[in-house]
Amino acid sequence: MTKVALIGYGYWGPNLVRNLAMLPDHVLYGVADVRQDRLAAAQRLYPGVIVTQDFRLFLEDAAVDGIVLATPPRTHACLTKEALLHDKHVMVEKPLAMTSADAEELIELAERRDRVLMVGHTFLYSPPVRKLRDLVLSGELGELLYVYGERLNLGRVRDDVDVLWNLGPHDISILLYLLGRMPERVSAIGYTYLQPGIADVTFMDLQFPGEVRAHMHLSWLDPGKVRRMTVVGREKMVVYDDTNADMQIAVYDKGMTPANLVREAPSFETYQEFQLIVRSGDVHIPKVDATEPLRIECAHFIACIEGRESCLTDGQHGLQVVHVLEGALHSMEHDGKWVEVSRSVRE
Repeated sequence: MTKVALIGYGYWGPNLVRNLAMLPDHVLYGVADVRQDRLAAAQRLYPGVIVTQDFRLFLEDAAVDGIVLATPPRTHACLTKEALLHDKHVMVEKPLAMTSADAEELIELAERRDRVLMVGHTFLYSPPVRKLRDLVLSGELGELLYVYGERLNLGRVRDDVDVLWNLGPHDISILLYLLGRMPERVSAIGYTYLQPGIADVTFMDLQFPGEVRAHMHLSWLDPGKVRRMTVVGREKMVVYDDTNADMQIAVYDKGMTPANLVREAPSFETYQEFQLIVRSGDVHIPKVDATEPLRIECAHFIACIEGRESCLTDGQHGLQVVHVLEGALHSMEHDGKWVEVSRSVRE
């Protein structure tokens, strides 16, 4: 019977523990955190779970098969490495590491030890994101033209990483999932308003093969919570709105059609009207499963450990996200100049 322990019961840890505790067969074995008050809170909610301030107790415990890491980003590489060296399967929150060199080392170590290395890119387990990908892959949208996204909120402001490394992994991982390929180059500009040296607003542009472009706006300094992505195709357009429970996916049968492709073209008063005809059809709102993405993600980790499923957000996917983040960071440091994105050797 598979058993996992969580390290880091801070901001995101309680959500992970809640979902792990609700999986069948009592997979949640223990929780580690350096703060006694956090452990006391976990013990009250989950009295049958072992709690400790020394996470290495779980690394050395043969009863523990997997480790779930929800610690600060700059600790991900070293803690993941330590867990793998103790022959534990690992699910680590995003990003996998702060450098591609560290990410590559973790991938090689996991393969050498024959352990699962999974990155918590939660939105790839989101039913609306999966529906969005189905629409892209089906060809229903026609030729893809561009994608743009907004991930905005008033807070939560971090002091250990900037908004690019905090929010960027979400949208980058979604883009790679939707398009199935790496961007060729990236440009990013960051603005610092709240804390010296830590960008809290970022605008990022990515160019993918086939002339598909993407634009992302990331911010901790915005009046409303927005998690929206729009995919524009030549035939149809789709809006994914994670905060709209009633309309998380909306497919718009809208576009512009060259006049010479229309059999019965109307009369035109101007040359511009002659060149293009606006096509506006129905709006379709497909049914989307309401299962919590984090529940799907946690169940997937267990299934990967048990060999029942292949890891969707494996180390390789995590490495590709880090490659894009590194390129964007380099661009930010050079006033938004276009930077070639490094390629994973297995892309």
